[in-house]
Amino acid sequence: MCLGIPGRITGIIEDGLLPQGEVDFGGTSREVCLAYTPEAGIGDWVLVHVGFAISQLSEEEAQRTLADLRELAEAGEAHELGGGPGDAADPARRDPGATS
Repeated sequence: MCLGIPGRITGIIEDGLLPQGEVDFGGTSREVCLAYTPEAGIGDWVLVHVGFAISQLSEEEAQRTLADLRELAEAGEAHELGGGPGDAADPARRDPGATS
């Protein structure tokens, strides 16, 4: 299983053997290899896995994926803080013989 994160290309770097781009991930920019997405240009959305843009996305697909990732992160935070279902703080998981 791999995790790809959507990002928007903000610049093209043409000083190496492989095409590179500067990609913005919601305020954090990273240099990414664009060899697998040669048609992508500035302003395009790409799906990035371990430093490689592996496919091009529409803005709608990118925004939907980012919303899903935010939702997962929020659910994970709630679980870590004891607010998620299935957590030890969940009354359904408490030991019925235990006293409060």
